[in-house]
Amino acid sequence: MSFIQTPDASANEKVAKIYHDAEVGYGYLPNMTKAFGHRPDVMERWSALLAAIKTHMDMRRYELVTLAAAKELKSSYCMLAHGSVLMRDVFSADTVRKIAENVETAPIDDTERAIMQFAAKVVRDAGSIEKADVDILKKRGLKDAEIFDIVAAATVRCFFSKTLDALGVEPDSAYSGMAADLRKALVVGRPIEKLG
Repeated sequence: MSFIQTPDASANEKVAKIYHDAEVGYGYLPNMTKAFGHRPDVMERWSALLAAIKTHMDMRRYELVTLAAAKELKSSYCMLAHGSVLMRDVFSADTVRKIAENVETAPIDDTERAIMQFAAKVVRDAGSIEKADVDILKKRGLKDAEIFDIVAAATVRCFFSKTLDALGVEPDSAYSGMAADLRKALVVGRPIEKLG
C-alpha cells in the first residue's frame, strides 16, 4: 500500500474520524486517507483548502483542471479518482478515456482544452508561464479571478499527488473494476494496488 506503516483507527480520535468519514463517503477506507493517518490535521486542512478553491469553480471545470494536473504529475491515483468523478457526473467512460489519452483531440470545447493545456503547463513549469499564456484564457472570456482559480486548483494538486507518490501510495484496488482501456488511459504512474 505504501512505503510507511499507517496507523489504524484506534490510534486517536482524529484518525478514527478521518477514517470513518472516508469510509462513509467511499464505501471503503481509501489508501490516500490511510497515508494521512499520521497527520489527520493536515488532511482536515487540505480538505478545507480544497473546498475553498472548489467553491468558486463549477465542478466540470475543476475536475478537468485536476485531471490535467494529475496527468502532468503522472499521478495514477488522482487520474483514477477524478476520472471516476467525471465519468459519474459529466462524461461517458469513452469521453473520459479520450480526454485522458489526448486533450488535443478530446471531445471537449476549445475553452476547456485551453484551460487544461494551461493547467498542465502550470504544473510542468510554473516559472515558464508568461502573460501570453494568461491572455489566451482571457481571449476565451475568462476573468482574472477564474484564472486564479485554475492556477490554485492545478497547484494544490501538486501537494496531494506528490505526497501520495512520495509515500508509495498505490491507487485503491477498487479501481481495478474499470474497463481495461479506461484503466490504461488513467494509470499514468503507480499501478493499482493488488490485493492478496
